[in-house]
Amino acid sequence: MKLIVGLGNIGDKYCFTRHNAGFMVVDKMAVLNNLTFKNDSKLKSLITKLRLAGEEFLLMKPTTFMNLSGEAIRVVVDYYKININDILIIYDDISLDLGKIRFRASGSDGGHNGIKSVIKHLGTKDFARLKIGIGPQPNMPSENFVLQNFSHEQLDILKDVISKSVEAVEFYFDNGIEKSQNKFN
Repeated sequence: MKLIVGLGNIGDKYCFTRHNAGFMVVDKMAVLNNLTFKNDSKLKSLITKLRLAGEEFLLMKPTTFMNLSGEAIRVVVDYYKININDILIIYDDISLDLGKIRFRASGSDGGHNGIKSVIKHLGTKDFARLKIGIGPQPNMPSENFVLQNFSHEQLDILKDVISKSVEAVEFYFDNGIEKSQNKFN
């Protein structure tokens, strides 16, 4: 089983904020496959199962809020005995412009508190990620910027990047990180 995690914050007030870009990608994957997320309080997540090309995937949205995402991911990884190499974390990146995506095989948290929590709870920085650009950041604190909604002008770009990200995720699981980086970065 493989795990696709979208990072974000639970609740209607966060639904369309920049920090929820990861949630938006896994939501789009669920919609395209007629799937519904179920709240599993034991796993601290909204979860649904997806079959692609004969493989089983979990789509996951932690319900712990962004800064504690690693707690939920650790619980799911342990429960389903998922190998670290079978995990893809999708999240917003303030240093990438809106419309850009970037695969990484590993790396630091880059100042992202959700990724900081994932690294802490998985005990490694060596997991695949797909970063969704939400920048550029105006002259304001990043914690305020990421919790703002996208502007109306940005919504068309956002729709395109979410669709492109779904395509990228499917490509990644068929072709691996290096080919995905070459095609989408």
